[in-house]
Formats: sequence, structure tokens, C-alpha cells
Amino acid sequence: MGVATMGADPLSDRAAMMRESLQKSQTITDKVVTILGSFDHRLSALETAMRPTQIRTHSIRKAHENIDKTLKSAEVILAQFDLARQAEAKILRGPHEDLESYLEAIDQLRKNIHFFSSSKGFKSTEGVLNHANGLLTKAISKLEDEFKQQLTSYSKPVEPERLFDCLPNSLRPSGSPGKHGDASGNHHPHNHSEHPNPDLETAVYTPPTLIPPRVLPLLHDLAVQMVQAGQRQQLVKIYRDSRSSVLEESLRKLGVEKLSKEDVQKMQWEVLEAKIGNWIHYMRIAVKLLFAGERKVCDQLFDGFDSLSDQCFSEVTAGSVLMLLSFGEAIARSKRSPEKLFVLLDMYEIMRELHSEIETIFKGKACAEIRESATSLTKRLAQTAQETFGDFEEAVEKDATKTAVLDGTVHPLTSYVINYVKFLFDYQSTLKQLFQEFENGGEPGSQLASVTMQIMQALQTNLDGKSKQYKDPSLTHLFLMNNIHYMVRSVRRSEAKDLLGDDWVQRHRRIVQQHANQYKRICWGKILQCLTIQGLTSSGGSSVGGDGGNSSGVSRALVKDRFKIFNMQFEELHQKQSQWTVPDTELRESLRLAVAEVLLPAYRSFVKRFGPLVENGKNPQKYIRFSAEDLERMLGEFFEGKTLNEPKR
Repeated sequence: MGVATMGADPLSDRAAMMRESLQKSQTITDKVVTILGSFDHRLSALETAMRPTQIRTHSIRKAHENIDKTLKSAEVILAQFDLARQAEAKILRGPHEDLESYLEAIDQLRKNIHFFSSSKGFKSTEGVLNHANGLLTKAISKLEDEFKQQLTSYSKPVEPERLFDCLPNSLRPSGSPGKHGDASGNHHPHNHSEHPNPDLETAVYTPPTLIPPRVLPLLHDLAVQMVQAGQRQQLVKIYRDSRSSVLEESLRKLGVEKLSKEDVQKMQWEVLEAKIGNWIHYMRIAVKLLFAGERKVCDQLFDGFDSLSDQCFSEVTAGSVLMLLSFGEAIARSKRSPEKLFVLLDMYEIMRELHSEIETIFKGKACAEIRESATSLTKRLAQTAQETFGDFEEAVEKDATKTAVLDGTVHPLTSYVINYVKFLFDYQSTLKQLFQEFENGGEPGSQLASVTMQIMQALQTNLDGKSKQYKDPSLTHLFLMNNIHYMVRSVRRSEAKDLLGDDWVQRHRRIVQQHANQYKRICWGKILQCLTIQGLTSSGGSSVGGDGGNSSGVSRALVKDRFKIFNMQFEELHQKQSQWTVPDTELRESLRLAVAEVLLPAYRSFVKRFGPLVENGKNPQKYIRFSAEDLERMLGEFFEGKTLNEPKR
């Protein structure tokens, strides 16, 4: 029991010590809390005391920031006013002194207007903008005047000599401006061969400089300013008024005339043909030089404004194009005649030649009507040419000219038609193009051959009719022989041979030979009957037999009659047929030889056999008037086309 009490006291002591320590810690904690509470109260009071000062400091800082911003804004505004005054001063001086500075001033004025339009809080914004816009309006007006003045001062008609210098050498005329060349078109060498002149194929056309290159950049800048100011239509009007009259004057100086359909109808063919030749020349110069040069100016001056460039180019060239195309239309719509076919083909050729360039130069929607007008003329020329071609075949077959060729030579119609056909072959590619455009089916070459054969057949049909005008049947055949031979020879010597073929040539050569044989049979058959023994025997009158080559029982009187008839007929033939004509030397000699080969042997045989009957009688020279050599010499005078009063050879 005593042990247990002794063990509990130390533990109680330690517990009492711990309670004491905890009480001390609590007392200290309470004191610290009291002290910290005192600090919190003091800090709160300090913060309350400093808050007004913090607010004032923040306000002062904000005020300084606002002042800085205001000062900076004021500086910007003042700078804009300063720039505006500088721009105004330059604008008031006008563009003449320094155009570049003037344009810069307009740009600056536009920037000022944009700036003040954006500055809504500025009290004087409305007044400033009104002043600036008014100044800009005046500036643009002066700009328009300057653009017009600059453009007009550098827009001068191009003299013909300058244009001719831009042409290839082979196309330069030798005559005076507006009157160069002749009705044959020698002033504008135009090759219709199927083997084109290489000089023309590689020909270089150099469009003239219509406005000095150094001026174009300034004009471009002026145009840009006008577009930006909304003065596009005014710009187009100024450009059109300045350039179109100059372009038309250039063409007038060249020789281009405004001719109506009525004017064309009244002209004599020789005059009209010359004007057509000139028109072809003018079309080349207008498209390849003047219009090409004008397009270059438009593209440079309105660089960056394609539709504006197209519009200005269209309006500037419209009058000139109309002046040129209206003449072509007048020709295409005028009364058709065979001689017009070749000029129609020439005109059609030049329009096709220029087609790609017209499409390129007159590009864009604004030029669509001009392109369509050119295409329309090309089609109209093609149609008229084809109709004229058809008219020609009909005219050949129905030609009723009363002009008879008394000597049986080649008829003017034949030479006209053959020359016409030969000329057609200079236009083979053009005609094939026509057939491609208007005919359905078939190769163009075969169609051309077919049409050519039809023309030839029409000519033969007409010649058959004309040959019936002759009362002498032998002259009928001589006439047909001459004319068909002329056709054959002409075809053989031209490209028509390849188109018509050897069969056509051989067939018509046989026809020539048939007419030659018919001539010999009709003309010489009767006279050759005089040189036969048939009908010489008679029961009456003296007769000679035995040697001497005479047949027994032949009547001397009948022999004399035969010689008299032969002499009379041969002299008649000689007198008549020395006035007839075989114009082809080879054919003429061939025909003489064919007659001589029949006549001379028969005459020699007759004289040898029956001559003694006459020679032994009275006045033998009265009957045997010609030797064989005389006949041969006189045959050499046949078909020479002599007149009645010409002496014999």
C-alpha cells in the first residue's frame, strides 16, 4: 500500500507541471493576440487615412495620359492641316508648272479627306471636308483640262509618207499620196499565186508612234486620277473627241473617202476598180498600222483599266472603221457583173487576211460590234462573189452578142472566158474557202473542177450557137476548130489542166481534129472531084489514046472544063480563105499541110495524066494556070486574115 502511494506522487507532480506550463502558454498567446489585434486596428486606420492620397495620385496619372494623347492627336491634326495647306498651294498654282507635284497634291488631298471623314469628334470636320471636297473638284476640273490639252497637243494626223515608211518595201506605193497606182492595182502588189511571195509572208509592219512615249506615263497618271474621281465617262469623251478626228483625218490624207451605195452605183467601172484597189491598200494600212498603233496607245495610257481601254479604243476607231467598211458593203451590195468577181475576191481575201488581227486589236466587249461588222462584210463579200460566179456561167451560156467574127478566128467571148477561168486559178485557195463556207458536202477542189467544167461547157454551147451564123459550113467548122483549140491550148498551159484532167484535154483535142477533118471534107471535097477521072469519058469530041499518060476515051473538052472549074474554085477559095484566120501558128501550118497532102498529089497526078490533052491545043495556059508549086505557095497564104485590098504575096 505504501509502495503504491509513493509511485503516484511523481506522476501527479509532472501533470501539475504540465498544467502550469499550458497556462503560461495560454497567457502568452492571449497577449500576442491582443498585440496583433492592436496592429490590425492601427493598419486599418492608416489605410483609411492614405486612400484619398492614392485616389488623387491615380487621377493625376490619368490626366497626364489624357493630356499626352490629346497633344499627340492635336499634332496629327495639325500635321494634316499643314499637309492640306501645302496641297492646296500646289493645286492653286495649277498643273502646268509641275504636273507631277500637282498629281501628288491631289493624292494628299484625298488622304486629308479620308482622315477628316474618319475624325467624327472634330468640331470643324464638316467645314474642313466641304473645303477639301470643293478644292478637289476644282483640282479634277483642272486635271481634265490638262489631260485634254496634253492629249490634243500631241495628237496629230499621220502623214501618208510616214505610213508608207512603216510598210514592207514590196507594198510601198510609187505614186503620190491618195493617187498612187492605177486601175490594175499595181500600187498594192497582191499575189494570188498558190505559191505565195515569201517577201509578203515574212513582211514586217511597224505601227507608227502616234503619241511620244515620254508623254504616255503622265497621261496615264492623269487618267488614273480622273477615274478615281469618278470621271470615267468624261475621260472617255475627252479621249474620243481628241483622237477620233485625228484618226479620220489620217485616213482622209491617205485617200479614204466616204462613199455611199448610190455613189458607187454611179461610178464608171474603171474608176470604181481603181478605188477598190486603193481600198484594199487602205484596209491593210488602217488595220496593221493605224488601228494597231491606236490600240498600243490605249493599252499603255489606260494600263490597269482593260475595260476602259477597250471602250476608248472602240469609240475612237468606230467612225474610221465605218468609213472603210461602208465602202466594202456598198461594193458587195452593188449590181453584180462578171468583171466584179475578181475585185470581190480581192476584197474577200484582204478581209480574211486581216481577220485574226481585227479579232486581236478589237478585243473586248466594247469592240464586239466592230468585230461583228467586219465579219458581216467578209460573209457578204463571199456571198456576192459566189452569186457572181453563178451569174457568170449563166451569162456565158446565154451570151447573145451579135458581134460575129467574119474570119472564123477566136471569138472575143472565148478569150474573155478563158482568161476569166485562168484568173480564177490564181484564186484557188480563196474559191475553195468559198465552197467550204457555202456548199454542203464534197471536196472544195472537186467542186471547183465541176464549176470550171460547167463554165467550159457553157462556152461550147454558146459557140455552137454562134457557129450557125455562118452561111459557109466550112467556115463553121473552122470557127469551132479555132475556138476549141484555143480552149485546149490555154488549159494545157495553165493550172486548169491539173483540175480538169488529161481526159478533158484529150477529149477536146479530138473535137478539134474532128472539126478540122470536117472543114477539109466540106471545103476541099468538091474541088478534089475535079481532079478525078470520073465523068471524063464522052462519046462526042476528040479523044486521045495511047502513050502520054492519058486514058483512052477521055474527052479533051471535059478535061478543059475540069481545069477551068478547078482554077475558078481554087481562086475563089484562095481569095476567100486568105481572109479567114487560124491564129495559132502550129494549127495553121498543120491545116495547110493537111490540105496540101491531099490536094497537091492529086493535082500533080491529074496534070501529068491529062495535061497533054490541053497542052497540045490552043492557049494551054488558059487551062493549066497553076503549077503545083504555085498551089503550094498560094496555100501558104490561106488563113492569114488578109483584107480584100491587101496585095498577094
